Amino acid sequence: MKFATWNVNSVRIREPHVGRYLQRAAPDVLLLQEIKCEAHQFPAASFKALGYESVIAGQKSYNGVAILSRLPVQVHHIALPGLPEADAQARYLEIGVAGITIGNLYLPNGNSGGDAGYAYKLAWMDLLAGRAAALLDADAPFVLAGDYNVAPADIDYAPGTLPANDALIRPETRARFRKMLWLGLTDAVRITQPEGPAYTFWDYQAGAWARDRGLRIDHALLSPALADRLVSAAPDRSLRAEEQPSDHVPVLVELE
Repeated sequence: MKFATWNVNSVRIREPHVGRYLQRAAPDVLLLQEIKCEAHQFPAASFKALGYESVIAGQKSYNGVAILSRLPVQVHHIALPGLPEADAQARYLEIGVAGITIGNLYLPNGNSGGDAGYAYKLAWMDLLAGRAAALLDADAPFVLAGDYNVAPADIDYAPGTLPANDALIRPETRARFRKMLWLGLTDAVRITQPEGPAYTFWDYQAGAWARDRGLRIDHALLSPALADRLVSAAPDRSLRAEEQPSDHVPVLVELE
């Protein structure tokens, strides 16, 4: 089984890119973040023509997540369990497919909104850890994948790309990411590539792509049962060189 996670930074702009990727990489499941549209605006028909059904948690102009699957899907949650009902930010979608629970997430950045914005990021991460713990208690094989907006270690961002107080690398942020690992989850990319950068994001500004000044902020965290089945996991850098690319690239994970 193959699945991929990709922050497409507007699916309506990147629809051709997604279509080409589905045809080339042929993942069984593709998790999309930051689709930036409501469900009725999502180009589901285009992807259905390629053999993929769509599950969408949309939001006007901002955020939004979707899952494309060529396997039968059961929808479990369209918001992160534990969030207040009044929270309208579309950032989480959870499905069951082929006996696996897949959570697709777009974690808050935390750099906007001052102290309240950063507190929201940390609270969201605490709820995500709670969801991981619940799935572990249920002995369910699962993955929580998407744009975490966390660079877990210094190797995960090019020197000078982030200030020390950036929300993506603050100690409180990294501590919460480590908590996910300490629960027993496996960072799929880092376990297969323990040394060296494996960037998934390059800013549009300051020639970041040309200078390879990237960040690794898109992750797939696997439960123990799935970690035992891991074959490979890596970002696909080639998509960042396309015309009008997203600033993120897909991370493709293959399981036995």
